[in-house]
Amino acid sequence: MAADALSRAFSALADPTRRDLVARLTLADATLTELAEPYDVSVQSVAKHLKVLQEAGLVSRTREAQRRPVHLEADVLDLMTVWIERYRRQAEERYRRLDDVLAAMPDSPPDTPSGTSATGAPS
Repeated sequence: MAADALSRAFSALADPTRRDLVARLTLADATLTELAEPYDVSVQSVAKHLKVLQEAGLVSRTREAQRRPVHLEADVLDLMTVWIERYRRQAEERYRRLDDVLAAMPDSPPDTPSGTSATGAPS
């Protein structure tokens, strides 16, 4: 189930408009009309983007009297962060090991006569 949730979340965030909507919702909840204002697209188009985000579990909608604010759900973002962080740590450890190997290497190639490069060309 976690892989499915991750796949849906990453797929939903593959679109730049949806990433922007999520970024804006980190500041505050907003209605569909408020979210659609800065875009040069229809409210229906933004509603479709919100539906994708909602199906991925990234946002939810509530009812407050006549308003239906959209709320960012942090749980899915936390799941994504844990997944990314695990692989970031693994990559970082590989780079650390590579740094150690490079640091242990001699500064100049062995067995090269003075005055020539490693390719044998005069320097």
